[in-house]
Amino acid sequence: QNKIRLVLSSPYRANSPMNVHLMLHGDGVRDVAFWVDDATAAWEYTTQNGAVSHQKPTEYSDENGKVVLSSIHTYGDTLHTFVERKDYDGVFLPGFMPYKTAVKTSDVGLNFIDHFVGNQPEGEMQKVASWYENVLGFHRFWSVDDKDISTEHTALRSIVVSSENERIKMPINRPAQGMKKSQIQEFVEYYTGPGVQHIALDTKDIVRTVSMLRENGVEFLETPATYYDMLQDRVGKIDENIAKLAEYGILVDADQHGYLLQIFTKPVQDRPTLFFEVIQRKGCSGFGKGNFKALFEAIEREQDRRGNL
Repeated sequence: QNKIRLVLSSPYRANSPMNVHLMLHGDGVRDVAFWVDDATAAWEYTTQNGAVSHQKPTEYSDENGKVVLSSIHTYGDTLHTFVERKDYDGVFLPGFMPYKTAVKTSDVGLNFIDHFVGNQPEGEMQKVASWYENVLGFHRFWSVDDKDISTEHTALRSIVVSSENERIKMPINRPAQGMKKSQIQEFVEYYTGPGVQHIALDTKDIVRTVSMLRENGVEFLETPATYYDMLQDRVGKIDENIAKLAEYGILVDADQHGYLLQIFTKPVQDRPTLFFEVIQRKGCSGFGKGNFKALFEAIEREQDRRGNL
């Protein structure tokens, strides 16, 4: 939809890399691809700076032109593919064809991937953040610690790394010491290692988007009614109707530049691992600390219902 491309893969053979990934991790994100001007230069730069190569630059072509793909390993079994497509005008990549279906679908207003989040085991967050700095030339954009994001039971720490132009942002989470098992640790155990926790999708009208997604059967995490008590005092004046936000469970946070609205789905598979976020930014380009905590509390409530707290 618009600039969002999700490739769903299913293995044909038991010994295929995708089947090995599925057996170990369940449904999840294996590859986060970056659109680049030069896939060869990106591969050379990153491998020279310490990245382990997964695929050397390789050209693929069809009647619509050519693309160059290369890829490297990042945390756990996750990959980053560099996609160079300046000489290609097909529907997606060579070998892909337009899909015609009688099923009626609607554009729900999702535009592009705003960010994606990676969960790490204890002791790995700083290493992963440094890897992105040293290998991809990213910088540290924002961070929170367990003093900011905690409940009476558990806590987390997070560092957000960003590309130089700040179009790519990646929070990197790790569990912090608490009385009970952190939701980050729960993810790592069910996913069998580090991996992508959630993918955030941009919208320009979150109320409309969430309304349509609910009609399509998407389930979202619940937000307590008390969250909306004194909301305007916490975030200032906003354009949206607070009663409507409360009806849908949409979170709001603000900084000196503006505010943002967010909501999070429940996990999209049997394991409590991958989920999605819908986000609308109105001047705020960062990550609301209050919403970060609200999400943490919402996931912990689901964790408690599963009996894993």
